[in-house]
Amino acid sequence: MKRFLLAIALCGITGSVPAQNKYTPSASMIDARKQFQDMKFGLFIHWGVFSIPGDGEWVMNNRKLRIHEYAHLKDFYNPSAYNPKEWVAMAKAAGMKYITFVSRHHDGFSNWDTKQSDWKITNTPYGKDVLKMLAAECKAQGIKLCLYYSLLDWTREDYPWRTGRTGQHSGRTGKGDYASYFNFMKGAAHRVAYRLWGNRNYLVRRALGPDQS
Repeated sequence: MKRFLLAIALCGITGSVPAQNKYTPSASMIDARKQFQDMKFGLFIHWGVFSIPGDGEWVMNNRKLRIHEYAHLKDFYNPSAYNPKEWVAMAKAAGMKYITFVSRHHDGFSNWDTKQSDWKITNTPYGKDVLKMLAAECKAQGIKLCLYYSLLDWTREDYPWRTGRTGQHSGRTGKGDYASYFNFMKGAAHRVAYRLWGNRNYLVRRALGPDQS
C-alpha cells in the first residue's frame, strides 16, 4: 500500500508541552518531513472567495463580517482564467518541486467538490472542481501536490469558536460541538487527501495550540 506522507506546518503554537505529553514522531513522519524539506523550492497557490474583496484571506475576520454577509461572495466567485496546465508548467520550468494549494482556509470555503458541505466551489458560477483539475495536471507533469487545509472554521456552528480568538463576529450563537466538528473535519480531510487525489500527496494543515484559533 502506498504511504500517505503528512507534512505538518506548525503555526502559532505557544506554551510549553508537559514532559509526559511529549510528542515522538514516527519514522514515516520523519521521512515525510525530510522529503518535504529536501524539495525546498515550491509554489503556494493561495486564493478562494476571500480573493474577491482584495483584502487578504483574513478579510472576514478583520472586517467583522457576518456569515450571511460573507456568503454572498460565493455568487461572484468565477475564476474563469484558471489554467492549471499553464500554472504547473510554469512552476516546473522555474525549477519548483511541488505546489501547495489552499483546499480550505479559515472561512471554511472548500475549493473542491466536498460531500461534507454546500459551501464549496462547485456551487459557484464557476462550478468546476479546481483542485481535481490541478491534481490531474500535477500528476501528468510529474510535480508533487501539497494541500493546505485549515483546522479553523469561521462559519460552521459546530466549530468551538467561543474558545478561540478569531471568528468572533460571524454571528454564530451556538456553543459549538467539537465531536461533531471533528467528524466533519475528518471526513472532509480524508476525502480530499485520499479518495480523490491519491494518498501520495502531502496534507499541510494549520496546527493549533490551546486557544490559538
